[in-house]
Amino acid sequence: MKYAAGLDGGGTKTAVAIVDEEGRTIRRFDSGAINYNGQDDDSIRGTFSEIIAELAEACGGLNRCAHVCIGAAGVSNPSVPARMTAAIRDCGYMGDLTIAGDQETALHGALERNNGLIVIAGTGSICYGINESGISHRTGGFGHLIDDEGSGYSIGRDLLTAVVRAYDGRDSATVITRMVFDRLGFKSVGELVGFVYDRNRNKQEIAALAPILSEACEQGDPAALRIADRSAQSLVGLVVPVAERLSLQRGTLAMDGSVLLHNARLQGAFLYNLAQRYPEMACILPKRDAAAGAAMMALSKMNDVPPPSV
Repeated sequence: MKYAAGLDGGGTKTAVAIVDEEGRTIRRFDSGAINYNGQDDDSIRGTFSEIIAELAEACGGLNRCAHVCIGAAGVSNPSVPARMTAAIRDCGYMGDLTIAGDQETALHGALERNNGLIVIAGTGSICYGINESGISHRTGGFGHLIDDEGSGYSIGRDLLTAVVRAYDGRDSATVITRMVFDRLGFKSVGELVGFVYDRNRNKQEIAALAPILSEACEQGDPAALRIADRSAQSLVGLVVPVAERLSLQRGTLAMDGSVLLHNARLQGAFLYNLAQRYPEMACILPKRDAAAGAAMMALSKMNDVPPPSV
């Protein structure tokens, strides 16, 4: 019996799925992060060492794991695939290896096939699609400093903006102020400014404020409703170029990421606006996650069979 494994390298952890030759999942587990944009080489090698050891144990020997597919952010950087390959080889894995963007593995898992569309709004935001001819296109995903509209980071930043605009009178008072202060344990805008501009602050800490939006929307707060609607429009804006370039206006789109999955107002606005543009596009929730999608890709390569296209 041979096995295939899929890794989904997120910002804070790596989800791993191992499947047998028939596609049955035999083990799932989480390990540390393998993102070269946020972790040092030693930390990543340590994580790979833990993953490879568990692969060997689950498969009854590392030589029985025939293919590993890693889906991770940042692989468009030419140096990352080479560094990742070197790290996993140093840990003793010498089988076949595929390194792909996390949007590609997410699409395979969400749709359980190798074509269609996916829009992901988590800490960052991106849309990716591939048509039946194998042509792919992506929009977004260029990072929080210049992109990531509609993402958790963008929403967190907009919530903080709402607080300071209400504070100095540019906008009306908003329940967002109390919610942000309660979440962070602050009592003044001065403390908030210090928090934002602390050199040690990272984007995940700003994105972690995004769930506040759901609560504020439920209370009908005008500022929150505007943020949700604007974010939804930004996410639709990611979909349009991909759908047009790949002629997938009647295709299937999976919605993924905490922002789209957990904010009812934003998801509703997204679906409404998308339907106005593409009334025949089907929108679904993910069938499986990105780790499962990576395992599916690894299995298809191991068996030399393309994933199902319909």
